[in-house]
Amino acid sequence: MNTSYDKTVHPQWKESLATVMSTNSAHELAAFISREREEFMVFPPDDQVFAALSFASPRDISVVILGQDPYHEHGQAHGLSFSVQPNIAIPPSLRNIFIEREYDIGLKPPTHGTLTPWAQQGVLLLNTSLTVREGSAGSHAKKGWEEITDHIIRTVDDNTERCVFILWGAHAQAKKKLITQRHHAILEAPHPSPLSAYRGFFGSAPFSRTNALLQEAGRAPIDWSL
Repeated sequence: MNTSYDKTVHPQWKESLATVMSTNSAHELAAFISREREEFMVFPPDDQVFAALSFASPRDISVVILGQDPYHEHGQAHGLSFSVQPNIAIPPSLRNIFIEREYDIGLKPPTHGTLTPWAQQGVLLLNTSLTVREGSAGSHAKKGWEEITDHIIRTVDDNTERCVFILWGAHAQAKKKLITQRHHAILEAPHPSPLSAYRGFFGSAPFSRTNALLQEAGRAPIDWSL
């Protein structure tokens, strides 16, 4: 796919993705992104595109938080859904996630928006498209990323231990059909965007509910502090 893929992706993810990454669709996607980077700013940087797959093997994933696009303003995206680089202003949706976290489990909002500590515990912070053109939301949708990210979701679905899939908003909830194993759990709520957070995202208690579902199945809870 690109020079960063072999350097950053966990070896077991590379094994799982070998077939889908060698398809004509994947090669066409790589060529498209290369052309985009020649003409435009594309986020995240090349070496962070697959960051979500660098922290844990498929078997060690216990939670999936599914986003849509990387952030499309300069300096924000670093390969983890909803997360931003250190020293970058916290975007509105992430601010609402932190507000709900405080309502739910009493943790005060942090001064930064970097969610790497969650990823290090087996929280897969996955976007359905892993790149985006600067200032143009959805610009890399339907270019081939979905084939790859759908495969990632199916791989987690194949996990023999319970995983909790957190699906915020209609775009994420459209992927529910990929989750077929009954031992997994799915939490659905409106998107944390300011446009929809008051329609049911606030009060949905995703953090405490996720940990209860993990512990019910004998898996370690997530430390949601940052």
